[in-house]
Amino acid sequence: MYDGWGWRPYVSVAERRLQALREMDKRRKKRHVISPVTVEGRTIVKTFWGKSWCDNLERYSDFANRLPRGRTYVRNGSVIDLQISSGEIKALVSGSEIYEVAVKVAPVTKARWRSICKDCAGRIDSLIELLQGRLSTGVMERICLRNTGLFPSPKEIKLSCSCPDWAEMCKHVAAVLYGIGARLDQQPELLFRLHGVDEKELIAHADVAFPLAKKEPAAKVLGGEDLSELFGLDMAASPAAKTGRSVPVPAKAKRAKKRSRSGKTTGPAKMAHS
Repeated sequence: MYDGWGWRPYVSVAERRLQALREMDKRRKKRHVISPVTVEGRTIVKTFWGKSWCDNLERYSDFANRLPRGRTYVRNGSVIDLQISSGEIKALVSGSEIYEVAVKVAPVTKARWRSICKDCAGRIDSLIELLQGRLSTGVMERICLRNTGLFPSPKEIKLSCSCPDWAEMCKHVAAVLYGIGARLDQQPELLFRLHGVDEKELIAHADVAFPLAKKEPAAKVLGGEDLSELFGLDMAASPAAKTGRSVPVPAKAKRAKKRSRSGKTTGPAKMAHS
């Protein structure tokens, strides 16, 4: 026993898995919804959201030296149930016994969330792009920013486990924290549910940073203005006058025509008709 300065008997991976299967089967018979964490191979997380969650945990010295055994547990399928809701994660982990783990995460403040939305405004094209992690480097860095991004710091997490280990972060809790990363690989929207915010707001704020361009001045529509004065032209009827349209004739050409009719043509005019 832990409280007797001893250790509980070692339970092999095979025994833990058998124990986990029995527990899951028992809970399913009671109509409990069970959501185990399944990791294929040694790589726990593969996507932007899962990797970002785990990287955030590992870069804090408060957690770094306590996480390795948790990685082993989550790879072995010891996290037999993981439920993520607003502000809290509840899990069951198979160890020497079945232990209950709770992780409480402080929600992102309204001011912090508004700041994230403002900084990302206009830089995320769609919800699909967001959830698939296909983001620009600037957006990824902003979302992952230490202390002001979406991922919690150690002081924003409260941990508890029903096991007798005195450490705040025992191996069962560590396994659950990695299990959250694995779950975010499959359902990244759960990160936003955990914080009680709506991921669609990151898209809805797209017009904040990039407002629509100002409208160009409307083109002037000509009304009853004197076009001859406006363009320096005289208007003369053309064969197309039946259509109601006029063809502009330069004033100089019109004066030359009048002189020709009066017989007072100039030298250049005579040459033109010779």
